[in-house]
This record gives sequence, C-alpha cells and structure tokens, in this order.
Amino acid sequence: MRVVVVGGGYGGLAVSVRLAKLGHDVTLVEASDRLGGALTTVETEGFAWDAGPWSLQVPAVVRDLFRKSGQALERELGGDLTPLEVVREHRFADRSVLRLPSGARRQTDAFEALGPGLGDAWDAYVSPYAEVWDVLRRHYFEEPWTPAALPREVAALLDSRAHLHRRLRKAFRDDRPAMVAGHPFVAEGHDLRNVPAWAGVVTHLEQLFGAWTVPARDGGLARLRDLLVARLATRGVTVLLDTPATDLVVRGGRVAAVATASGEVAGDAVVCAVDPRRLPVLAPHVARTMPAMPPVIAHVGVEGDLDDLPHETVLHGDPMVVVRPGGRAPEGHAALTVHGRGRLAEDLLTVLARHGTDLRQRVVARVDRTPYETVQAWGGSPHGVLWQGRGTVRRRLGPTTPVPGVYAVGAHATPGSGLAYVGLGAALVATVIGPA
Repeated sequence: MRVVVVGGGYGGLAVSVRLAKLGHDVTLVEASDRLGGALTTVETEGFAWDAGPWSLQVPAVVRDLFRKSGQALERELGGDLTPLEVVREHRFADRSVLRLPSGARRQTDAFEALGPGLGDAWDAYVSPYAEVWDVLRRHYFEEPWTPAALPREVAALLDSRAHLHRRLRKAFRDDRPAMVAGHPFVAEGHDLRNVPAWAGVVTHLEQLFGAWTVPARDGGLARLRDLLVARLATRGVTVLLDTPATDLVVRGGRVAAVATASGEVAGDAVVCAVDPRRLPVLAPHVARTMPAMPPVIAHVGVEGDLDDLPHETVLHGDPMVVVRPGGRAPEGHAALTVHGRGRLAEDLLTVLARHGTDLRQRVVARVDRTPYETVQAWGGSPHGVLWQGRGTVRRRLGPTTPVPGVYAVGAHATPGSGLAYVGLGAALVATVIGPA
C-alpha cells in the first residue's frame, strides 16, 4: 500500500520506519529543509543545544521502535540509553530543595527529608496511579481505540470529572509536593484545573522508569533523529524536503493524495504527523482544541563549567524557570538551556541570578526564541494540544480520524506529546494500518 506521511518530526519518522518495515511504500513529505522537528539541535559559535526533548521516560518505547523497524537501539547507538540519577531538582521559594530520584523507596525518602510526613503523603498520592497505568497501558496506550468502543474501565477514567488541581489539593497540605507533581503540566503551559486527574499518571511513570537520555558527547537526544533518518534510507522511504503539504485530497469519500505546492502525492493512506490545523480537510475536526504554547527559551553558552547544576533544575515561582545544562561546547565552556513561564518582566538570566546562579558575565553565545518563533520553526507546538478539561482527550485525533484512510500521530494526536507518548502513537498507527 502507498502511504504518505505528512511531517518529518519524531512522530513522522517513527511511523514511517515502522510502516516501511511492514512492507508499505512510504513517502515522507516535510515542509522544511531538514527532518527531526523538535528532535534536533540549535547551533552557533561552536555550541550546540538540544532544541526540544532533553530526556525521556518509558525507554522501552524507543527500544521497541528500533527493534520493530530494524536493528536494536543498542547496536545503532553503540550502547544503551543513559539513566539519569536525578529526574530533576526542585528549588522552592523558601530555599528548600528536593532532588527527585526514580524509584518508589528513594522518592519516599527524599520527600521525608524535605518535611516530616511528606514521604508517606507522596507515596499515598503516587501509588494509586499504578492501577491507572495498567488500565491505560492495556486499553489506551498500546491498543488502538475509538471513542465509541472504549472498555468500560477506560471510559470511566477518561470521562471522570476529577481534575489534577483538586486531586493535589486533597493529597497535600504542603504546596511543595503539589508543585513537584504538577510540574510536568505547568512546564507545558497547562492550567492544572483543566488537566484530568488520570493524566497525573506521569508521576508514576517517572517513579517507575526514571529519566533517560543520550549524553551530549554522543550527540544528545538529537542522535535518535540521525539514526531514524538513516533508517529511512535503509527501509527505502522516499523523502521530499522543502515540500509543504497544503491539504489532503479526498475522492469518493476517501483520501487519495496529499496536495503540495509541487503537485499531488498519491497515497492509499495518509498519516498526519503535523498539527491537523495545517490541513483544511482535518482542521474542522479539531476546531474545539487549542495548542499548548511553548515557553520562552534561551540557549546559552558560557565560559567555565556548571558543576553546581544538575541535569534539570526547576526554580518555582512566578515566573517559573527551568534550567537544563547540556549540549556541546568548546573546551573550557559549557552549554545550558533556560525556559521561562509566567510573568517574565525581566531577562531569564536575571531571574536565574536572583535565585543564586549568576551567569550574566560569563555569556559568550546566546540564541533566544519566543513561543511564536518556536511554533514557526517547528510548524506547531511541541507540547501538542492544550488541556481544556476532560473532553480534550476525545477531541484529539488518532490513531484514526473521521476521514477514511487518514491517520494521526505526533504531539497533537493520541496519546499526547513527549517522546514516549508520540512513540506509542506511532506504534498504534502501524498496528491499525497493519502489514502490506
């Protein structure tokens, strides 16, 4: 079967190699002059920073992608993904600090050290999510689904009126563990009052699987992009760069081609791996959703090292600042990326200095991106769809869509944004389409 994949970000790459391995004739159409989307690097003056993802949870998803599409990741990478000792460090307004490890026992101990009774409170909050993960894994993350044919236990979760803000208020009298649990969503621009309580399963995933990465010396997570691009060639995928898709062509009630400025690219099936709003045929089906806006970003190169900063540090407050050392730098220098959300009335490095880390006199290179510039560069928000209550999960497209022969994958599709969820979405689409 001829399959056209629209969008060469991580979702497009992942679904293309899976479908090609299943024997389909795959053409990948990408608007820009390079593949990878957010899974790439920003480079200037000898520095290179991960443009998007810096770590991942559920590493089995990436390993499965490589194994199901060709050689094992370890052989391609020259070694396995690297586990991080600390998922992230949280620094609070009262100057207290929590270094969040993986593992239930270690997390309980870390919270107990933060405050008496917080260890038991954290365990009581996270433990029920083990059952939530089991239900979602079997019937939502790993099995194709449609809103009209959901198992009762999954429908009960997805349709629950409970939201994460209420769950956190009930679970913690201390704001600090609530900030830790809510951080993954706040960092992506969501209001916790609009995030379903079941989505908090991410805390269980971080506890169970930890955080993993590819070291900067080996190319960072952008190395996965390089390996997948090479696999496109191995699997015979046709890649059309600088070819923006303008719409889908529907004939006889079924998709027949992808329209581009250069003409139509015929296909028996089409996989939308971009924001569906960019394709007029799909746009009406996602009219009730909104994109989650990226943060303000500063990629910074400095003289000297950054020994006092762990892999990721969250400075809680308004604005909230996230600091991620990492990337390639000339000898005697270091690279870091700073994200900001909230009331940003001053420069991000000034905010960082107020929190005790003043790098302003050491800066030798810098690349800034506004949320608008990030969306323009990647053709959509890397954080996908904004949570607007319990109905949001059913308003996203994927793995199928209302248009026969059209499927959806990526941050804007089911099951959501992030390397793990997007990778699971690619596997779902490959399962629905099946072998050639």
